[in-house]
Amino acid sequence: MLSKAFEAQCAAVNVHCTDQRQRQKAGLTLFALALGSFCIGTSEFASMGILQLFSASLQIDLPAATNAITAYAFGVVIGAPLVTLAAAHLNRRTLLLLLMTVFVCGNILSALATGLGTLAVARFISGVPQGAYFGAGAVVASYIVGPGHGGKAFALVMSGLTIATIVGSPLATFLGQNLGWRNTYFAVATLGVLSAAALWLWLPRTNALNGGSIVRELSSLGKPAVWWMMLVAALGVSSIFAVYTFIGPFVTDVVSMSPGWIPIALALFGIGMTAGNLLGGRIADLHPARGIVVGFGSAVIVLAIVASFGSSAPTLFVGLFCVGATMMTAIPTIQVRLTRLAPEAPTLMGAMNLAALNVANAIGAFAGGLAIGSGLGLLSAVWAGFCLTLLGLGAFALVLRGSPRMAPAQ
Repeated sequence: MLSKAFEAQCAAVNVHCTDQRQRQKAGLTLFALALGSFCIGTSEFASMGILQLFSASLQIDLPAATNAITAYAFGVVIGAPLVTLAAAHLNRRTLLLLLMTVFVCGNILSALATGLGTLAVARFISGVPQGAYFGAGAVVASYIVGPGHGGKAFALVMSGLTIATIVGSPLATFLGQNLGWRNTYFAVATLGVLSAAALWLWLPRTNALNGGSIVRELSSLGKPAVWWMMLVAALGVSSIFAVYTFIGPFVTDVVSMSPGWIPIALALFGIGMTAGNLLGGRIADLHPARGIVVGFGSAVIVLAIVASFGSSAPTLFVGLFCVGATMMTAIPTIQVRLTRLAPEAPTLMGAMNLAALNVANAIGAFAGGLAIGSGLGLLSAVWAGFCLTLLGLGAFALVLRGSPRMAPAQ
């Protein structure tokens, strides 16, 4: 199922190869990159699907249990710039293999956690490789698909993460419900080993993927426009996590359905994310702003509807699909804008984009948990996401007013 879904994403990209054998090699490289992001996405989103399980097992309340999810996000935020800069001189192939090794170790430690403290540390370690992986993966994908397709290249790497929300996270949640939440993390670690093998076999061994100067990468962080775009991403995308974190309680407590419906709800959200990612990759290379305006603008409407009428099961399930689709439409445009603001540091910009998205993870989960903990009801988490995305849309309006017009990618 993963390979078929990835092929649908890959079909939209014109891979510049001269013969069938080269096209096959390019396809395997892109698949290996997407498989790695599939593992990462499964690990990240499965934690939200099994939130109620490890909360009960470790005897902690639901708002406190979200600290383990927040710890993962902090791992991404801290690891994205630090790992990318520390490994700036490494070949991207070598870097991706090292990152997947750390990822496997973090998930094994998650499975062995004995309390909230040790689980939070393990999730932090699991999150450290994510930003650098997507940054380096976007560079490799851009090398494969050729110039002028940066948005599509990033969407291909992201496709593994979005497919994880359709296949990986629901299956991992189902596994946790039937065999225990610890086995979810053991299964993710095993999948990570397979991903590392695919990267070792199929990533090209070429000096074209060698790293560069740390000074050159660092220079990009001195640009205020880069930080503004990260703020837009951190605020705007946070509604994904304000909603996704609490899908389990929405299904069981808000619409009073059995836990067996949770994987279906997760899959619907993931299908929406995958559709939005594919659309967003196409828009990003053609329109420098439209993906964000359309994505965030549509999302606030959907979020208001879900927050107001989500106690109806049809509204909730359709709304979950639409939240995922609208928000993912914006993310490839964020990546393209960052890369064009700092073309000298594409790996770091990819990593910083993922760092911003995981700041969104932390903000969304925290804001949703805070709203629920204040006694405002479970659907108040959706209103929290609504407010945050509205702030992100406002911040982007300020960016457009204060920055010169960007031309479409050539």
